[in-house]
Amino acid sequence: MSRVGNIKIVKPSGVDLKYNKDNDVIEVKGPKGVLTHCFNGILLNIDNDSISINIDDKKVKQGESNKLHGLYRVLLNNMIIGVSSGFEKKLELIGVGYKANMVTNNILELDLGYSHKILFCIPKELTCKVEAQKGKNILVILNGSEKFLVGQVASKIKKLRPVEPYKGKGFRYLGEYVRIKAGKTASK
Repeated sequence: MSRVGNIKIVKPSGVDLKYNKDNDVIEVKGPKGVLTHCFNGILLNIDNDSISINIDDKKVKQGESNKLHGLYRVLLNNMIIGVSSGFEKKLELIGVGYKANMVTNNILELDLGYSHKILFCIPKELTCKVEAQKGKNILVILNGSEKFLVGQVASKIKKLRPVEPYKGKGFRYLGEYVRIKAGKTASK
């Protein structure tokens, strides 16, 4: 048995969970949307406010039940959190002349010091907002109900201009520590 898999999931009010035993599909509905996922060989015990997960050893390969037990619990917990409160990633853009703004609801225009502007398409499942205040760094805020999608899009945006180690210019997560290297002149 997995230690993570044995922890019960707390189901908040306003979240509905439907489990189809025939094809192992779980559908979670909440105020932020609807998420569905297929879990191979999962057994759910749904109480009033809590959910516990077990693995059906008849449907899963031998030796993989411990691995899947913790994984399925975390995935289901992320689905429940996503439809109830959602996930958010904040990216900070540091650098003179770097700009970001939303052209439409799903197109982010970035000016990152290249010879051209970059148009980045945000998936329709996510919402993106740009905050630019005078004297502060630009913030790109991503919100969504799917944790992996929010993280994946944030990572792709960050890769467009990674943090440069000498001056610290580029995209970084809000609050991320970047170690700045000393240049050639520091040794003199």
